[in-house]
Amino acid sequence: MTQNNLGNGLQVLGERSEGEAGARHLVDAVAAFKAALEVYTRNDMPADWAMTQYNLGNALQVLGERSEGEIGAKHLADAVAAYKAALEVRTRQEMPAQWAMTQNNLGNALATLGESSEGGAGAKHLADAVAAFKAALEVYTRKDIPAQWAITQNNLGNALQTLGERSEGVAGAQHLANAVRAYKAALEVHTRQEMPAQWAMTQNNLGNALAILGERSAGKAGAKQLADAVAAYEAALEALGQPGMEYYATLARKNLELAKAKLAARGCQE
Repeated sequence: MTQNNLGNGLQVLGERSEGEAGARHLVDAVAAFKAALEVYTRNDMPADWAMTQYNLGNALQVLGERSEGEIGAKHLADAVAAYKAALEVRTRQEMPAQWAMTQNNLGNALATLGESSEGGAGAKHLADAVAAFKAALEVYTRKDIPAQWAITQNNLGNALQTLGERSEGVAGAQHLANAVRAYKAALEVHTRQEMPAQWAMTQNNLGNALAILGERSAGKAGAKQLADAVAAYEAALEALGQPGMEYYATLARKNLELAKAKLAARGCQE
C-alpha cells in the first residue's frame, strides 16, 4: 500500500516537474507501482492489483507522452498493457465506474500511440482507441455524468479526426464526419459560459475536422464545411483571450487564416 501511495506521489511530482527531473520522478513512480504489484497479485488481492495496474498505466502514459521515438512508444505500449490488465478485474458488470475510467485512459494511451505510429499499426491503435472511448460512453452518459461524457466525446473526436486524416475516400470522410458529431456533442456540455477554456479548445478541434472534411469535399458541400470551420475558429478565438491561453489563441488564429484562404480559393474556382 505504501509503495502504491509512493508511486502516486511521485507521479504527481513528475507531472508538475519538467525535463529530466520530471522524467526521473515518473520512472521512480513506475518502479514503485511495480514493487507494489509483487504483493498485490491478481489471485490474492484482485481489486488492489487492478487499481495498481491502473496507476501504473497512468504513470507510463505520461512518461510515454514526454518521451520520443521507440522509448516513448514502448512506455505507451506498456501503459496499454497495464490498462488492459486492470480491465480483467474492473469489469463493466462489477465495477462500471472504474471500468469506464480505465477504458477512457486506455483510449488516450492508444490514441497517442496511434498518432506516433505509421501505417497499419497506427491505424489499428487509433481504431482501438475509438472503440475504448465508445465503451466508456456506455457508462459515461450525458444525463448521469455530463462532465466526463463531454471529455470523452472530445477524446473520441480527436481519435476519429486523426483516423480520418490518415484514411482516404469514403472511410476517411466517415471518420471525419463522426469526429464532427463527437465535438458537437461535447459542446452541449462544454459551454462558453460555464467552461470557456474547454469550449474554445473543442471549437478549435471542431474547426480542424470541418476544415479537413471541407478540403476533401467538392462543390457546395465542401464550401459549407469550410465556412463552418471558419465559424468554429472564430468562436474559439472569442474565449481565448485569457492569460495562459496565448498558445491556443495563436493556433486558432493560424487555423482560421488557413480556412479562410481555402474558402476564398474555393469561391474563386466555383
